[in-house]
Amino acid sequence: MKKTILLFVAATLLFVQGVKASDRIVMEGSTTVLPIAQKTAEVYMDGNPQAQISVRGGGSSVGITSLIDGTCDIADASRSIKDTELEKAASRGVSPKAHVVAMDGIVLIVNPSNTVNGLTKQQAKDIFTGKVSNWSEVGGRNEKIVSISRDSSSGTFEAFGALVLGGAKVRPDALLQASNQAVVSIVSQTPGAIGYVGLGYVTGAVKSLEFEGVKASKETVLTGKYKVGRPLFMYTNGDPKGATKNFIDFVKSAEGQKIAEQEGFVGLK
Repeated sequence: MKKTILLFVAATLLFVQGVKASDRIVMEGSTTVLPIAQKTAEVYMDGNPQAQISVRGGGSSVGITSLIDGTCDIADASRSIKDTELEKAASRGVSPKAHVVAMDGIVLIVNPSNTVNGLTKQQAKDIFTGKVSNWSEVGGRNEKIVSISRDSSSGTFEAFGALVLGGAKVRPDALLQASNQAVVSIVSQTPGAIGYVGLGYVTGAVKSLEFEGVKASKETVLTGKYKVGRPLFMYTNGDPKGATKNFIDFVKSAEGQKIAEQEGFVGLK
């Protein structure tokens, strides 16, 4: 009898532990998507007390690598997955599936003291590739330009390189940062500085610039008038199931999209 009871208790404990594990979600990746991931996770867990969602940043490349390695359930990314990553995933038996969770605009930001209000695509490219090194060359004061860029693990770095630099390399003296918040912090404290961040990170501490005569906003991003817009993703291994599916569905819902907008991004609904 004692042996039967012990086996029953052990089986019950395993069952309970299994249920808890099934409600556990690990998200990792893009610092641009991070505010959406953190806030939606917080609200979702408030409504679903059994859910346990862990959210980490690190960059789009880090998140996608973790998904391929099987160490996260959702990879946040501010860029599309690369062919090389898809090949690696296939070799591991992983099938990344993209879920668009919001839209974003990559915004050029400068120190509030800067007199420049906007840049053309060519001017922005010339600044970040090193052809232009003084603000006087693009209509500003006689002041040295300090370029602040995201690092190579960032999806924002990849998207900016493709959409603005046309694949050209960022100038070698650019200060590379691991997060959008770090870019904002340095630009806000450095006269002459210029950087680029996701729309949700633009604050009163910095000055946003028009790009090709258009200011980034929900309307200009959705209509395509703002030429540095992009989708934001959450990737799963195949079609999501269980708790992961429920959470992804929540992020895509009207409530989830409202949260994305409250965080400064462009909702899909």
